[in-house]
Amino acid sequence: MVKAVVLVKSPKKLIAARLRMVKSVYDSFAVSGQFDAVALIEVKSLPQIKDVTTEIQNIKGVERTETMIQVV
Repeated sequence: MVKAVVLVKSPKKLIAARLRMVKSVYDSFAVSGQFDAVALIEVKSLPQIKDVTTEIQNIKGVERTETMIQVV
């Protein structure tokens, strides 16, 4: 399994709740700072991360994302 953290910039107040609806997102929460929410994702293979991040980027109100992949 491959895990990643996706930082999300969005002015929407409920973006963290909306992120939880994305398949492969096992947790999300609002944060303060440069980004507004964090999505924790887990997929079977590295190429699937792009699919999940693309789905997140297509959510209405998402301005940008930054993805960090777990290195083990």
